[in-house]
Amino acid sequence: MPERSIRPRRVLAVVVLVAGAVALVVSVSAGASAPAVAPVASVPAAHPPDTLAHSISVAQDKLRRTPQDPLTWAQLGSAYVEQARITADPAYYPKAQGALEKSLAQQPQGNGPALIGMGALANARHDFAGAKTWGERAAAVLPDTAEVYGVLADAFTQLGDADAATDAIQRMLDHKPGVSSFTRASYDFELHGRVDDARQALQRALADSTSSSDIAFCRYYLGELAFNSGQVDEASAEYEQGLAADPQNVALLEGRAKVAAATGRVDDALAGYRDVVTRVPLPQYLQEYAELLLSAGRQAEANQQFAVLDGQQRLFAAAGVTDDLTASSIAADRGDRAGALSHAQAEWGRRQNVLAADALGWALHLNGRDPEALTYLDRAGALGWRNATFAYHRGTVLAALGRHAEAVTALSEALATNPHFSPLAAPGARTALDRLKGGR
Repeated sequence: MPERSIRPRRVLAVVVLVAGAVALVVSVSAGASAPAVAPVASVPAAHPPDTLAHSISVAQDKLRRTPQDPLTWAQLGSAYVEQARITADPAYYPKAQGALEKSLAQQPQGNGPALIGMGALANARHDFAGAKTWGERAAAVLPDTAEVYGVLADAFTQLGDADAATDAIQRMLDHKPGVSSFTRASYDFELHGRVDDARQALQRALADSTSSSDIAFCRYYLGELAFNSGQVDEASAEYEQGLAADPQNVALLEGRAKVAAATGRVDDALAGYRDVVTRVPLPQYLQEYAELLLSAGRQAEANQQFAVLDGQQRLFAAAGVTDDLTASSIAADRGDRAGALSHAQAEWGRRQNVLAADALGWALHLNGRDPEALTYLDRAGALGWRNATFAYHRGTVLAALGRHAEAVTALSEALATNPHFSPLAAPGARTALDRLKGGR
């Protein structure tokens, strides 16, 4: 069986918010009340689907009566971006672009809400360089608006400019401490290996949550943080508390299925994933389901999910989304080593962040280029993220290079960080570690 690509956990669609804290460099502390700002077009990260659909309907009705309304066009465009995230339907992205472009056509100068919306759309389509440009233009118009720095934080994070990302998150927190800024702060801490600070930031976000959807959003990421640290019981408790607030939340249902897989309840896990991908066929969920099927020896069913995944990838591409990172991982899962490398190189050409570095390093290994692979895998770990997948990839390459003592350290780190990091790779990591320790 070919080696598989194992994606690091917590890589939902990039529009899912990432990283920080109110005093980001020192600790998470209460901030001053947010200053009044000009109206912006952003939509809350955990916007309830029914409320969002109502907001879209209201905006559409208003624009039918008064089509010359740049602010409402901007708000509608941003709502479409959020609707695409919630539904996993990329058809909303062209709608968002059309609405935002109408807003800018009606008000070409000083249209901060539309600029923010265009930045969010660019991030959602993985055009992070474009998002940075839109965010910088928005900052020139609305320099005291938190949502501007959310766009910039997401873009900088994905482009691999860690210092600029942290600075943008800090500015977001200075202007508007709340769910969106604290969740971004959490991811920034996690990327830098500061897990306790990441958890504290999420707990601050939870404390600021007033809606069931925001509570579910925060509980999901608290669960993810626990799961990625190997704390399955704690993760399960967070997911279940989130589902108590929002029983239909698909991300939390994915978390429940993931826990079932980690605790050996494979049938429950497969049933859970089947439900999840039926509700929201996000590429991440489809790939996780396919990998679980492969780990259970159900190749034909896994192939069916890969076929669905191919279709979803084509739909996203047609809507302007570029995602060679996922494409590289899928290609590796299917034994297409050349494809894995081609996609990883394309992704690295657009952004040099830790995820792209890990993907390229792993793809190089799959193609027998281990010295080069290690260079990128070292770069993937440079920020200090305690990521079991990164450690597994690095340990595998070190073993291939004959550096067995270092391989033992890296593989041990992977399993100590999260012994359930992948239904495909974790068992292989244990086998490889036993073999290396036995000197065989």
